[in-house]
Amino acid sequence: MSDPSGASAADAVYRHVKDRVLTGELEGGRMVSEGEVAAALQVSRTPVREAFLRLEVEGWLRLFPKRGALVVPVAPHEVDEVLDARALVEAHAAADVVHRPDDLAHLLAALDAAIGCQQQAHDRGDLPGYTEADAEFHQLVADAGRNSLLAGFYRTLRERQRRMTAQSVRGRSAAAGTVLDEHRRLRDLLAARDVDAFAAALHAHLDDTHGRGGPR
Repeated sequence: MSDPSGASAADAVYRHVKDRVLTGELEGGRMVSEGEVAAALQVSRTPVREAFLRLEVEGWLRLFPKRGALVVPVAPHEVDEVLDARALVEAHAAADVVHRPDDLAHLLAALDAAIGCQQQAHDRGDLPGYTEADAEFHQLVADAGRNSLLAGFYRTLRERQRRMTAQSVRGRSAAAGTVLDEHRRLRDLLAARDVDAFAAALHAHLDDTHGRGGPR
């Protein structure tokens, strides 16, 4: 990568580091230095420092002077809070959309497309593409509820969702395949307009995917 002046270099570094955090290539708890990133991207340390500061503000990194940056791990309470919020919003949206046949038909077609993209990403070993399609599947459900406030809130969880999914399936092809099977099951329950079964399957899907056991 060249080292252009201005914000473009810092933006490129920001996207590079953030993508590696979201896909788990940079694992929580790992220290990463400005020099390491600058060398990898062939830029000076100035845009790296700017990108690190931005990522610290967003909560992905914690900076330590003269030592580098710590990739902030996903905290157990964060997992619980994100999963609980997702389950509530999606179940609410599902209960609404099943009463609108035309909108439900559009949703089912969109879910089929998202599942297809996720399957293709899985087949080619594309973890970023897989996690993006996974997030899209669930966002489509949230958006179908006609509550723009809830859908907008759900969108703020998207990056956390991608990171948690990557952490759960990285290097585990069977687990990634199970997620796809469960997405197809959720889609079919919506098609059947079985709201209660959808909500129960959604809770189980989220808990199983992210390793959260115990009664709900």
